[in-house]
Amino acid sequence: MVKKRLTLVILASIIVLSVAALSAANAQTRVYRFNQEYAKLWINQDGTVDLFYNVSLSLNSGSSINYVRLGQPNSDFTVGEALDQYGHQLQASNDGTAVKVNLYQPLTAGNTIWFAVTTNVAGLISPDTMNQGNLGMQFTPEWQEVPINDVRIQIVLPPNVTQSEVKTTERLWNSTSTEPDGRLAVYWETPVIQANEQYIVGVSFPTQYLSDYSNQPVSEDVFFQNFGLALGLIGVFAAIIVVVVIATRKRPYQTPKVSMETLGIRRGLTAVEASYLLDLKPTQLVTEILYSLLQKRAVWVESAKPTLKLSIMPEFKDKKGPDESPLRYYEIDFIEAIKPDGTLDEDKLAKTVMFLRDTLEQKLRGYSRKDTVDYYRKIVDKAWTQVDQAGTSEIASKAYDEQLLWLLLDPNYRGRTETTFKERAFEPSPLWFWYWYGYTHYNPHPTYKPNINVPTQSAKPPTIPGAQFADNIATSLERTSSNIVTNLEKFVNGILPAPTAQTSHTPTKHDTNCVCACAACACACACVSCACACAGGGVG
Repeated sequence: MVKKRLTLVILASIIVLSVAALSAANAQTRVYRFNQEYAKLWINQDGTVDLFYNVSLSLNSGSSINYVRLGQPNSDFTVGEALDQYGHQLQASNDGTAVKVNLYQPLTAGNTIWFAVTTNVAGLISPDTMNQGNLGMQFTPEWQEVPINDVRIQIVLPPNVTQSEVKTTERLWNSTSTEPDGRLAVYWETPVIQANEQYIVGVSFPTQYLSDYSNQPVSEDVFFQNFGLALGLIGVFAAIIVVVVIATRKRPYQTPKVSMETLGIRRGLTAVEASYLLDLKPTQLVTEILYSLLQKRAVWVESAKPTLKLSIMPEFKDKKGPDESPLRYYEIDFIEAIKPDGTLDEDKLAKTVMFLRDTLEQKLRGYSRKDTVDYYRKIVDKAWTQVDQAGTSEIASKAYDEQLLWLLLDPNYRGRTETTFKERAFEPSPLWFWYWYGYTHYNPHPTYKPNINVPTQSAKPPTIPGAQFADNIATSLERTSSNIVTNLEKFVNGILPAPTAQTSHTPTKHDTNCVCACAACACACACVSCACACAGGGVG
């Protein structure tokens, strides 16, 4: 038995080395790069993990690329759907320790493609030997023979796990967030992982939160000793049943029908996220992000014409912000798009829009899009109602500031602002960066200059007639939207089309042992038992 296994291992090794040599020879004829790799993992109650990859690949020169292999944590996974940026459904298959995704058409030199694929992986969760009473997992995003840029990883923990209960490996998370269903998610990012680099992350949490998980390792020999006879009898009966069914079946085969019960309205989105749902143009969407940063006092506009030049406020230069006002993922992306000279990198702005869009599409999986859109339109109306019903100019002005990002989603915000402040003046606060940006740069005759560095020390600003205020806020928004990029065509073309369908999969439960079966990738298990993630990939 041992000799037979050794022979098989040697043969497998020869095949692997041959394929690797052929791939290396092929790779020498190509120059390609991975522009992004986004990985999101959902830990399921049965102990399996749903793994979603979104990658972008460009071929600079050389022979065309027909498929991409994305490494998986182990060979025990089920493939869901794969879609490219144009909505084409791609053929994806289990290829050992990788999912092989065949491109819709060969990727030729000078072109870029991005696609998404979902799998369900077993054997990642295991007891945490360093934290008694905990379960955990380690994950390594798939690596390639070339560097991979813009790597982001998010792990969604089981329901009810709190931040104080989560432990991590040596690499601490960059941030945490709460999913719309209330689940805690932890997030890591790195600008690049080098060729064949293993960027390991991991989480550990109390066992009680995986109610359906069981970890009962049984070796192959013991398993067949205990259950071999029963399995043999079951196999005989199964064969008889199959023969009978085939012999007696008269009805023609019917294509299976799949139905899904909608989860209703997707609540919990921010105003910026809702702006995507309400079909704001890309430049308007980016302007909404800018205003959210101005409202947080994270950036300031140094000049507005002919294009915007921004400066990052000291507290936000770490791209995190203070605890009481942390930056959201799209705000971080926007700040990363600010070049040293204060202008905006249009390629990075386009990626900001794409990541926001892709995040929203993921959040909408299973929910009614129409009901969700109607829900957020009602939120915009309620925001206006709060301003309209304010008893005094001061209260109305404060309500306008608090609801600003929602109010700006109304296509008739100028008219409604004029109506709301028709009979009363607007009373700005020195703390309202969004207002002083527009007033400073777009008012033809500004009469007040706040202390931007220490606005609390500024004198009380003068009140402004409602019509003048409405004109100022509308003008600043419109001109910002027009001036936020220098090359509108390049910016819009940089936003790749969204898929017309959503990736989805049916999670599958696998009763397998926690085995670190990835020696070929030199994956080392540590900390959280042996739940390692070996994930080398390639192209061909």
